[in-house]
Amino acid sequence: MIAKISGTLAEKIPGEIILDVGGVGYQVFIPLSVFYRLPDVGTPVSLYIHTHVKEDALQLFGFFLHEEKQVFLLLTSVAGIGPKLAINILSRIPAEDLARALKEGDQARLLSIPGVGKKLAERMIVELRDKFAALPEQRGGPSDGSSQMMRDAVSALVNLGYRKIEAEKTVREIVRTEELGLPEILKQALQRLSH
Repeated sequence: MIAKISGTLAEKIPGEIILDVGGVGYQVFIPLSVFYRLPDVGTPVSLYIHTHVKEDALQLFGFFLHEEKQVFLLLTSVAGIGPKLAINILSRIPAEDLARALKEGDQARLLSIPGVGKKLAERMIVELRDKFAALPEQRGGPSDGSSQMMRDAVSALVNLGYRKIEAEKTVREIVRTEELGLPEILKQALQRLSH
């Protein structure tokens, strides 16, 4: 089984990349949370990998953090959630928000994810609530102070007319890479969202 790949980023499109490792191009499926943190094409990249073997295919799913991979594996442990749906879920809701929604039994938040129906949302809450509570905090996750700043930044962007999901994703990526104050976060977020 392939557990980690380090290589040169050869191609990237939302949802998948090609990593060049010694002249061999590996297709790796990724959530949007990983896609938005990718460097430019031609740059070295290292990803934790889940190898999914089917009768007719061998698929690779990649993550920057080991904790992201753990969340992915927990999702695929639920009947009715395959690797592609797990990637879709992680593309639509950050792991921290997913953990909170499961812990609080927030069905409405889960139902807002395409591909998750009422029965699946109920099954996710029942099967994953305790497992997510046992997960360690994500490395590089926000502290309470920066978490409040993130909420303030998202609120400001929503008030400016941006969609909440896009605002959350953008702010999270900015905060994950460097420590900034609210004005700098908003400035960078507006630059990214205006493209």
